[in-house]
Amino acid sequence: MAAARALLARLLRPKIPPLSSSHCFLRRGGPVPLPPPPVGEWRRAFHDGRPRGPLWRSKKLIGKEALFAIQGLKRFKGDEEKLKEFVKRHVARLLKADKLAVLGELERQEEVDLSVKMFRIVQKEDWYKPDVYMYKDLIIALAKCKKMEEAMEIWGNMRDEKLFPDSQTYAEVIRGFLRYGSPSDAMNIYEDMKRSPDPPEELPFRVLLKGLLPHPLLRNRVKQDFEELFPERHIYDPPEEIFGMH
Repeated sequence: MAAARALLARLLRPKIPPLSSSHCFLRRGGPVPLPPPPVGEWRRAFHDGRPRGPLWRSKKLIGKEALFAIQGLKRFKGDEEKLKEFVKRHVARLLKADKLAVLGELERQEEVDLSVKMFRIVQKEDWYKPDVYMYKDLIIALAKCKKMEEAMEIWGNMRDEKLFPDSQTYAEVIRGFLRYGSPSDAMNIYEDMKRSPDPPEELPFRVLLKGLLPHPLLRNRVKQDFEELFPERHIYDPPEEIFGMH
């Protein structure tokens, strides 16, 4: 008897049609369809997990022609005649953005000799304008590779164009001379930094204070200047044994 009643109730229950993608809700009398989307509009059926808005940025890659130029320059860097011909046929015709990309990538790969050559090519372009950041990147790349003579040549070109290095450039050149074993040249750069129109920063001072540990007389000069400019900062003085003094 109970089974018969359940079967009868199931048969008398109103049948509700299944929801489709065009239905949003139900009401008495049947489903209410959504308005059709405008012509040409595409609706995403699901979220694919990618960030939205300004968070989504495509990675910038070096163009094919710039990449070909980099590979060719590295391939022929040991043969001056072939390198000159390659520059004439392939590098000289590059667009501005590609030439700057080649220069930046050569600096990143520490191909500093090729970087200097590429920089000279850029300087001859009609669109070239003296840029302190372009000089900065090249000088720092040369200093990190201990190419101090080439770095100072580019440094002189920068000063001839009435450009002044920033504190990071001073710090890297000072560090380069200290690694090169020339504290006197590092002090010359330090004196030039003191004449800079920009306000002093701590980084070059601390590079010198660390690198001049074997030269206490020079270090004391820098220390006095540091204490006058930054009276609230502290300097670590290692034991005298580090200076070779007993």
